[in-house]
Amino acid sequence: MNSERPLLPWRIVLASGSPRRRHLLHGLDLPVEISQADIDETPPPGMPPHQVAEHLARRKAEAWAGVLADDQVLVTADTTVLLGNLLLNKPVDAADARRMLSLLSGKEHQVITGVCLRTARAVESFSDTALVRFRSLSAEEIAYYVERYNPLDKAGAYGVQDWIGYTAVERIEGSFYTVMGLPMHKVYAALKALAPAGI
Repeated sequence: MNSERPLLPWRIVLASGSPRRRHLLHGLDLPVEISQADIDETPPPGMPPHQVAEHLARRKAEAWAGVLADDQVLVTADTTVLLGNLLLNKPVDAADARRMLSLLSGKEHQVITGVCLRTARAVESFSDTALVRFRSLSAEEIAYYVERYNPLDKAGAYGVQDWIGYTAVERIEGSFYTVMGLPMHKVYAALKALAPAGI
C-alpha cells in the first residue's frame, strides 16, 4: 500500500467561506477547493427547528451552479444553535450577539450541523447534534468576547474554537467538530459510502 495516496478518491469542493470548515476538511488528507453558494438562510415558515440545518445545507448544494467532475464532491453545510425550541441563527449586530450569549449563559443548548454531499451522480444529506453546556457568563465577559472576536458570522454568536470555548464551555456531549461546523466522522463515512466500489 502506498501511504502517500489518499484513502479516498475524492477532490473536495467546499461551497463555504468558513475558514473553520476549510481547516477541518484539509484534515482528511484530500485536495480541497473553495467555492461559494450563497442563499437566503431564512428557514421556511413552520419548519421544525431541528430540521433547519440540513435543509439549508441541501439548499446551498442546489444553489451551487458549477459542474462536478467524476472525482469531485461538493460539500455544503449549515450550523444552527437551539435553546429549547428557540433557533439562534447568526446575530444581526453586536447587540444581538450579546443578547444570544446572555440567553446561552449558564444553560445547555443543542448545536446541529447539517451537511450535504453532492457528486456528479448522487446527493446525500444528514445532520449531527451535540449538546453544549455553558457556565454562567458575566456581562463583562460577553462584551469582551463580542468586541474582540466579532462573532457575527456564527450561529448562536460564538465559535467553540475561540476564547469563549476555552473559558465558558463546561461540557460537550457529542462531536466537538459538529460544534465547530462539520461532523467529521459522518462526513468521512459518507464520502467512503459514495466512493466507487473497491475503495
